[in-house]
Amino acid sequence: TAPLDLKIFSVICLLVVSLQYGLTTAIDQENTNRVSQPGISANHAHTLLDSSLKNVIYSSYLQFRNDIMRWIALIILFSSSAALAQTKLYVFDCGSLSLEDISMFNLTAEETEVRELFVPCYLIEHEKGRLLWDGGLPKPYADAGQISLEGGSATYENWIVDQLAAMGITPGDISHAAYSHLHYDHAGAANYFLESKVLMQKAEWEAAFGGESGAFVETEWFDKLKTADVEILEGDHDVFGDGSVKLIYTPGHTPGHQSLYVDLEATGPLILSGDLFHFRANRTLRRPPNFNADAEQTLESMDKIEQLIKETGATLWIEHDKALADSLNKAPAYYD
Repeated sequence: TAPLDLKIFSVICLLVVSLQYGLTTAIDQENTNRVSQPGISANHAHTLLDSSLKNVIYSSYLQFRNDIMRWIALIILFSSSAALAQTKLYVFDCGSLSLEDISMFNLTAEETEVRELFVPCYLIEHEKGRLLWDGGLPKPYADAGQISLEGGSATYENWIVDQLAAMGITPGDISHAAYSHLHYDHAGAANYFLESKVLMQKAEWEAAFGGESGAFVETEWFDKLKTADVEILEGDHDVFGDGSVKLIYTPGHTPGHQSLYVDLEATGPLILSGDLFHFRANRTLRRPPNFNADAEQTLESMDKIEQLIKETGATLWIEHDKALADSLNKAPAYYD
């Protein structure tokens, strides 16, 4: 597709050519009319033509001016609408986790050399609103910079709210928030986006607040969601109603785990995995972590995503994949 500025230049060139053609036609017609009138000599006709030609040119100029103003207004409207309608995806660095042992992920040390996991946050800008997808590590982690954990450590340099503020975006500017699940490294900022409509699977909500949340769920990081505008979901969900941003129900890691499908015009369709996969080896070996809520459900969800990839040609982004993350442009750069 031609860039917008090239389209605008082409339209202006067309208008200029149209003006030149219009003026030439008008002058030729006026010349023919004057010379062909009976009783008027050629010299006198040309004298009259000089005067009338000014009127013709001025009249044509006024018509052209009005036409060009209408076209410019349409071009501005078109360019504004096109810019607004273009869905954008921003990637934020919301921390990292260093691991001494990966056996909890049902992998051996020989099956992968990876020991560091990227922790992302994402912002999707759509003409109908903004969606925060996953909230990264909690604020105290960013305040500390680095925190020791059992079997490893966590590092977080720049709190997601501050990263958004640097782009001129406040939590109140985020119309929707959705978390792949409520583990501390995905919902760490949930209590700071309470003005957003929260999109959550029923099974995740009930597990988190029903006392059966499982490992790595600390309600202090998201307990204020009880006062938020929460839309409870039971399955896949089209966020903005046009198919470009969809929550895909992928339970197993947690009872109400979900992944995100985003269709971008230039980049193409993407699937953000959540924690359906942690390592590339989990995908290639088709092996769920030991601490997943339901291993069989996880395998079914893996199959569902692989089928969606075949049907749409989407690229899968494993969210914790640091090698992938290192290759991605971070906000304020974006993918569209």
